[in-house]
Parts: sequence; structure tokens; C-alpha cells
Amino acid sequence: EGAIMVESDQINGRMSSVDEFCKALGGDSPIHSVLVANNGMAAVKFMRSIRTWALETFGNEKAILLVAMATPEDLRINAEHIRIADQFLEVPGGTNNNNYANVQLIVEIAERTRVSAVWPGWGHASENPELPDALMEKGIIFLGPPSAAMGALGDKIGSSLIAQAAGVPTLPWSGSHVKVPQETCHSIPEEIYKNACVSTTDEAVASCQVVGYPAMIKASWGGGGKGIRKVHNDDEVRALFKQVQGEVPGSPIFIMKVASQSRHLEVQLLCDKHGNVAALHSRDCSVQRRHQKIIEEGPITVAPPETIKELEQAARRLAKCVQYQGAATVEYLYSMETGEYYFLELNPRLQVEHPVTEWIAEINLPASQVVVGMGIPLYNIPEIRRFYGIEHGGGYHAWKEISAVATKFDLDKAQSVKPKGHCVAVRVTSEDPDDGFKPTSGRVEELNFKSKPNVWAYFSVK
Repeated sequence: EGAIMVESDQINGRMSSVDEFCKALGGDSPIHSVLVANNGMAAVKFMRSIRTWALETFGNEKAILLVAMATPEDLRINAEHIRIADQFLEVPGGTNNNNYANVQLIVEIAERTRVSAVWPGWGHASENPELPDALMEKGIIFLGPPSAAMGALGDKIGSSLIAQAAGVPTLPWSGSHVKVPQETCHSIPEEIYKNACVSTTDEAVASCQVVGYPAMIKASWGGGGKGIRKVHNDDEVRALFKQVQGEVPGSPIFIMKVASQSRHLEVQLLCDKHGNVAALHSRDCSVQRRHQKIIEEGPITVAPPETIKELEQAARRLAKCVQYQGAATVEYLYSMETGEYYFLELNPRLQVEHPVTEWIAEINLPASQVVVGMGIPLYNIPEIRRFYGIEHGGGYHAWKEISAVATKFDLDKAQSVKPKGHCVAVRVTSEDPDDGFKPTSGRVEELNFKSKPNVWAYFSVK
């Protein structure tokens, strides 16, 4: 009985310090527990980051309760995210629509475990607008954007139209002539949307002639190489348009010019629910293989500082336009020849390569997602104040002192401090040269890696 009393005292102490933190920094929804709706590296990284932050902020690494989802496969290999979590719930195995991508199941578990919030990670259900809606209905915080912003940006045609409305350059495409009033940004009228699409072979040919060859015929709902064809002349359009239609039935189709030799550059954003947006430096992930990023580094070194500033400001305008909340990445194509840049897409979630930004900006991104989820404005977050070189900024350990003296500042006018240094992330992949370089795990004889404070690694091989 005595042990139980101590435990409940510990829980009460833990809760009151989180409540005090939230209130002192201007938040309105304390987060005491989080369901991690993911597995593997995403779940492990989130949990480690939250533990580190909780220890620094509250002197207790378990100040926030972490709940994991565990499939039979995860349990069999004694997966790391299950070992780190405070508690776990077993979920069905098999493909992810049975578990980590199953919105109904995630919401049921969140209700059953009475968590304050759900973290979706990347992949799985992280870009499904049904999840934030379903959680909101139950009064559970979603550590990501509202469904309207996610839906508007998750669509390739819609996001390009929104970019145009926000004054972000796009490549010549079938919707270049379409004007979107800024006030209709987060729900584009169907008539305007249709004007950006091509629905017949003749329309596709006409659009390609305006856009210029080589061009891409793309199905908006396509992905992973499906519903996309490169064309060099009218005859190819006539031959391939129907193929794109057939691969992704019912999907709207658009035409976009193929970019000449370009770099793939991106800007990390963090947004609060009060309309503040911070651009946390930039990354270059041009080295790709089979549309997968292999090397990610930051900050960008291939473009001049004034262009990087433009990329950051354009990304901020785009996020404000759709009233975005949480972490996001805006991706661009950048032409080394002309120095021009074009909007590619906005990822409405945290990305695999976010540790690059964490190191150069000295900001704990998973912790920032939780803090923003509590309703705390960016200008009160100690690490954000430090990032902009504003007085009374620093680490989370100083939150009590900072909250007593911190004053609001304008993120539109603030200049960030220089990146701490340069950081490179590498994806280690193995392929079989005897089988057309197909990805393969092969046989791992030995794996020996020691993490250091400045070098972090995650292996799915145990």
C-alpha cells in the first residue's frame, strides 16, 4: 500500500510540474502523456528526445508518460521502442493498415490509455487527415497540423495553387495561369481546382505545348512511381496520357515542366496555433537513389545567403496561408544555372532527417512538437528565443527564470543566429550487385557502432 501511495505522489508531482510549465509559458493544454503511433526509428527517436527534454526541463526523464503500440513482430524482436516506453499495448500484426496506419485503432487506444496527445511520426497515419479530426472529436491533442491544412497541402495540385497564392514560385505547369485568392487558401473552390487539371488527351497536349517539353504527366493521387510519365513531344503525350489515367483511376491529372539539373533543398518550419512561424535553417538532400534521400546535410551551402533567406520567407508565407500548426518541411528545386527556385511540396510532419536541423539549430524538434501542442507560443519557448538571439533565451532548464521575464517578439522581423556548424546524415543501404542492385538485407556478420554526443545512429539490425 505504501508503495502505491509513493507512486501516486510521484505522479501528482510530475503532473503539477508539467501544469506549471504549461501555464508559465502561456500554454492552455498541458500534455502529461503521449501515445506514440509509430515504431522503429521514428518511435525510438521521439522517445529518446522526449526523455532528454523532460530530464532537462523537469529534472525527471519520465515527466511525460510514453505509451507504445506493439505488434507481434515488434514483440518477437523485443523492439527498442517497446523497451523504452512506460507502457505498451499489443496491436494486430501484418501490414500497417492493421496497426500503425489504422486511424480507428489509434483513436481507440488513445481513449483507452487516456493519453493527452498522439504523436504520428512519419509514414503510417502521419499524413491521413482523418486522424487529427477523429482525435479532436475525443478531445485528444494531435501533435501535427489540423486536417484542413494537411488535406490542402497533401494534394499536389492544391499545394501548387496555394504556393502561387502565397507568392512562392512554382515550375511552369497546367495551373500556372490559375489565380487563387489568398482568403480561399485552405479550401480551394472546385472550379478553380479544375482549371489547373487536364482531363483529356487533347487538353494534355495543349498544356504541354504551353508548359514546354520535356514535361511530366502526373496523377495527383499517384506516388511511388505510379501515375507519372515523362514526355518529350505531342506523340508521346497521346501514347502515355491514358496510361497515367489507368494507373490511378479517378485521380485528377496535371502537367508540370521537368526541371533542368536541380538541387533538392528544404526548409524546416515550426508553427504555433497563434499564427507564429519559425524557419529553423535549411537542408540539402540532393543525393538520392530511387527517389529515396541517401545523404542529407545542413545548412545549404550551394545557394547564396540571400536566396536561402528567400526560401525561408517563402516557406513561412505558405504555412501562414493555410494556418499551419506543428512541424513541417517545405521542399524546393533549385537551379544551379539560373539561381531560381521552385516549390516542390510541403511535408506536413516531422521528417527522418530532422536531426540535421536539431544539431545546427540547437533545437529539440520532438520536444518542440509537444510544447507547441500545449498551446505555448513560439516566442515563449526558451530554445526558440535562443535561436533568434533574443534576450532571456536558452535551454529548457531555465524555463522558470525565462518565463518570468520573457516578452513577446515579432518572428517576421527577427533574425536567426548562424547555424552551429555543418551536419551530415547518411542512410546506409545494402544492395545486391548480382541482381540489378536490388535492395537486400543480405547477411550481416557483425555490427559494431558506438554513438557519441555528436554522432547518432539507428540500426534496424540487432
